[in-house]
Amino acid sequence: MTSTVFLQRIADLYDEFKQHDARQSDRLRRYRNIEAESAKLLGMLVRTQHSQHILEIGTSTGYSTLWLAEAAKSVSAKVQTLEINAFRSAQAKKYAEEFDLEAYIDFWVGDAADYLTESVEQFDLILLDAERGSYVSYWHDLKRLLKPTGGTLIIDNVISHTAEVKPLLELIKQDENFMSTILPVGAGLCMVVVK
Repeated sequence: MTSTVFLQRIADLYDEFKQHDARQSDRLRRYRNIEAESAKLLGMLVRTQHSQHILEIGTSTGYSTLWLAEAAKSVSAKVQTLEINAFRSAQAKKYAEEFDLEAYIDFWVGDAADYLTESVEQFDLILLDAERGSYVSYWHDLKRLLKPTGGTLIIDNVISHTAEVKPLLELIKQDENFMSTILPVGAGLCMVVVK
């Protein structure tokens, strides 16, 4: 069960991240973390599915990573998180240590495309929350890495950045092996599962 201490600490961290983003005029300087309700839903999915292998594409400063790891702890699972920016990944690792969740997270720094191409592990849950221009190029590997039974892909920002994610959503709709739906939570989540 999510502890009251975790909920308070994560709420404070979320406020800190939001204040930081509000001060930045350059989009790339913002942390651009997932919305609080979306992060909570991810934690719930890990618990209900008993996800053992979790992949996060786009760590940023680790807000969603902490939610995933806190849920992973409750089901004895592990989170693999990918981030291209080494400084951001280091920040996320520091927060994971502060929350005493670092044992449940493997941090990987580099281009997600490289990781996805080389990985052979299959995942129960994949969160895609990175640079949206790369999403279409990820699709082939995402399909391969998603566990065929019960695997779930969650894509963030499908309502807030509709035009940017539309090419990927169209690819998914055309693929007869998958079904998807849009969840009006946070900035909009698309949930994708194998048929």
